[in-house]
Amino acid sequence: MEPEKKTKDEAIETYASDIAKVINSGTEEGLVKKIIHEEEEYEIRKRSLPPEIMKNKIFMWTGIALFVLALAILSFFLFKKDINTVEVEKQFVPLIFNDQSIYLEISGLNKDEIAQIVLNEVNTTKVKSGGIEGIYLTENKQIIGLRKFISFIKGNFTPRNNILLVSDNFLLGVMNNETKDFFILIKTRSTADIFESLRAWENKMFSDLHGFFGVIISPETSYLLARNFDDGIVVYFCR
Repeated sequence: MEPEKKTKDEAIETYASDIAKVINSGTEEGLVKKIIHEEEEYEIRKRSLPPEIMKNKIFMWTGIALFVLALAILSFFLFKKDINTVEVEKQFVPLIFNDQSIYLEISGLNKDEIAQIVLNEVNTTKVKSGGIEGIYLTENKQIIGLRKFISFIKGNFTPRNNILLVSDNFLLGVMNNETKDFFILIKTRSTADIFESLRAWENKMFSDLHGFFGVIISPETSYLLARNFDDGIVVYFCR
């Protein structure tokens, strides 16, 4: 056993001394071997690093990448000049309480057709006795205002353009009393703000609206075109 051990020790010692001689020599071959030897030592040290150090390096580079990404996103929003805004949809508020409501699409209809579908709803309403049904006209599923309504029926009513004086929010409806009575409700700030417009409309009001009341112009009813309207008071009790 001893001779064998001695042989191994001598071999190791000889290899180590050979490397030392090569490293100490200034030849090109010695330099190449030296570089190879250093590279091997580096690989050995690299493989011998604890796993925790490798994980820490991975976490460090991942953190740096995320930080740079966050800065890029923040800079994009801070220096973006065009800010996209979403228009708040206008909320619809009924003028009065309705026991029930219905929406009638009038896109593509003429004056007589609009009047007819409203009259049909008035005559067939199922609203309870004493109740009110609101009738809202729509164009492409959007409720139309007073001025658009007048335009659709080619009416002669010309309210002020200021919607604070004469609101564009109006109501067609039917009240179920002993008879089913059609009505139009217009919202105004005061009587003075709409008086002149109504006065100018009075002589043409029946011509514009007769179809909504189911009155056909004929020799027997033509006198209504020139008849003055009687003033009255509509009483509405909130329930």
